[in-house]
Amino acid sequence: MPQKIFFEQEALDDFSKYLKDGNFSRVFFLVDENTHEHCLIPLLQELAEIGETEILEVESGEESKSVEVLVQLWMALSELNADRHTLLVNLGGGVISDLGGFLAGTYLRGISFVNFPTTILSQVDASVGGKTGINLEHLKNRIGLFLEPDRVYVINSFLNTLPLEEKRSGYAEMLKHGLITDKEYWVGLCALDITKELPSHEMIKRSIEIKTSVVEKDFRESGLRKILNFGHTLGHALETVSHEEGEPLLHGEAIALGMIGELMLSTHFAGLSEKSAQQAIKKISSFFEDVEVVGDTDRLFEVVRQDKKNHEGHILMTLLNEIGTAQPDVEVSETAVRDVLKQLQAW
Repeated sequence: MPQKIFFEQEALDDFSKYLKDGNFSRVFFLVDENTHEHCLIPLLQELAEIGETEILEVESGEESKSVEVLVQLWMALSELNADRHTLLVNLGGGVISDLGGFLAGTYLRGISFVNFPTTILSQVDASVGGKTGINLEHLKNRIGLFLEPDRVYVINSFLNTLPLEEKRSGYAEMLKHGLITDKEYWVGLCALDITKELPSHEMIKRSIEIKTSVVEKDFRESGLRKILNFGHTLGHALETVSHEEGEPLLHGEAIALGMIGELMLSTHFAGLSEKSAQQAIKKISSFFEDVEVVGDTDRLFEVVRQDKKNHEGHILMTLLNEIGTAQPDVEVSETAVRDVLKQLQAW
């Protein structure tokens, strides 16, 4: 793996050594109210002497990935005299990983940071791959940096406190990894009942391997890395508008619906067989059948047109040629996108 990623006890051992060898002046923990309550104390109890620490807490949820919150965190670091020898520990889900990485990358032109992902979604997606950032009003991840953490520490016991919706949200990204690169892995994931059990350590590790393998070959998303965007063009639009409407979808819920829509489009624009598409759609929908699309078609399409992957007015998506094989930069017609959005609204 290109990043230094450690699991379970090895993660705790390496973090203790990293703290000792790093000779950091201060250690700041970025948390939300949930990880402050459920994860911070158990983590600190597992560590030896850690030195002087400070806690920065933000509200859980996508709204914290904002310019306003970022400014507050910059000010807090400055007022608490954080210097270039400070370490930032991001302890949380995808919002904490994205926000904390961008915070660390921009404060004093960059301070050291590590990620302790506490959700399935952040373990297999947000904390690995070196993408950090915040939203610009309704435009998701519009401001950010490509920047890898010094370490990523994956400890599955953090997942035990997650509600079903959060488990399911991360499971959607794992399904995506199988769909785009590994049919056998996809089949194995389909046999998992996420409502009753957590993904195995091996499954979590496989998803991380898939993502980091892609990122290693194309860190700045000029080509291959775009396959990781499967389900995200439609998914980000659904997620964005749900927040505007005051009925926010979790990221993975939106991506699940986005994958359903992009599976439909794959049959028309990428050669995916109708049978394969319908089988995959049936499996995904069996876990996300209660998730509803909000917002009108025109607004959803407007957000799709603003997607950062588009080029010169052309709508470009990652679609599937077959289960386990993805093709980036497939041009899709406006009419087809609108038709699929209407189908998702009626889902």
